[in-house]
Amino acid sequence: MGDTPWRWGDRRVRASLRHPWEVPLLIACGMVTLLAVVGAVSRAYGGDPNEPLLLLSVPALVYFVRGQLFARQRVNGVRVTEAQFPEAYRMVVEAAAAFHMRRPPEAYIVLGNGVLNAFASGHGLRRYVAINSDLFEVGGRLADPDALRFVIGHEVGHIAAGHTSFWRQFCVSVAQVIPGVGATLGRAQEYTADNHAYKFCPEGMHGLRVLAAGKYLYQAVDFDDIAARATTDTGFFVLLVNLLSSHPVNTFRFAALADRSRPGRVF
Repeated sequence: MGDTPWRWGDRRVRASLRHPWEVPLLIACGMVTLLAVVGAVSRAYGGDPNEPLLLLSVPALVYFVRGQLFARQRVNGVRVTEAQFPEAYRMVVEAAAAFHMRRPPEAYIVLGNGVLNAFASGHGLRRYVAINSDLFEVGGRLADPDALRFVIGHEVGHIAAGHTSFWRQFCVSVAQVIPGVGATLGRAQEYTADNHAYKFCPEGMHGLRVLAAGKYLYQAVDFDDIAARATTDTGFFVLLVNLLSSHPVNTFRFAALADRSRPGRVF
């Protein structure tokens, strides 16, 4: 969990883990949603029954999508418990304890079909993380537990930072459909989650090489080489690819983990 002791209850610690662009971008996205809702209400009072009603149904839609997504993990995924995948279960519990969460989130392994991914979400008062089986294998069959620990720290970090709450997801729901707007907040949140993961298990950051080369080749990849290319592989189209992505491009993301003196590039 790092070389120096830290107290998650310290407000300064929590603030230091949050990317500096996250809160301003959240406010901007919230304003977009607020203006859209106010406009919808105004048009509804003006006699337009169609588009305003559709927009005003967004909270119900967000609730429905979150509930359906959670149900899909529960009925199709493998529950991580003390009896089933106990090492991964301990990682989830330890991450939740490190971030002073009242209880650990549920955790599921879901069929990856070759896709390396993990995510965190929730429904009602319940929170959970889901890890694709292909990514979970990195910590099991490929014997790289630190990499899995980093992934779990990242996803639990999303929950600890409030990224999975219903109100936050509703707040950014309208901004998400505007190219580059919601995605930019998403990139800031990914850096925040990476900061949590680094604080929880810094030695696991090299496991992110799996995102660049896959689970069979990543251990032969030079992490620092990818990070260094953040300053050489630039230009309009690189910035455009980053702008439209919900996650930072690998070169920017690796550079942020390699150099902890400054936050990751959002733009």
